[in-house]
Amino acid sequence: MKYKLSNVLLAVMLLVLVGLLLAHHSPSAIFDMSKRFTLTGTVTKVDWINPHIVVFMDAKGASGAMENWKFESNPPAWFRRLGVGRADFAKAIGQTITIEGVRARDGSLYGYLQKITFTDGNSLELINPSDNK
Repeated sequence: MKYKLSNVLLAVMLLVLVGLLLAHHSPSAIFDMSKRFTLTGTVTKVDWINPHIVVFMDAKGASGAMENWKFESNPPAWFRRLGVGRADFAKAIGQTITIEGVRARDGSLYGYLQKITFTDGNSLELINPSDNK
């Protein structure tokens, strides 16, 4: 009985580990990193959560209709190392910002934030080390 229980526990631990490894992904798996675009709109919400913060914004689409965009970014710890906190993003809610990023491969209104410029002109750019080669 003890042997069976330890095997079951080991199997569960392995499944959890595999799940954690699969949960972390490269941005290029979801986003087309070769097609950068710029979008200006109003911040509606910011989720300051791990593993990545998420910025939601409303922006006019090509047809003139309002589109609700979702942009994934780096983890909160990355921003904190730069001296940028949750309050900095909270101040942007309701403000017009400009985001440079790449769009999801499936064409949805989902992108990976590579640069954000706030209303006051301050900006943050996420640098990909491979871009500096």
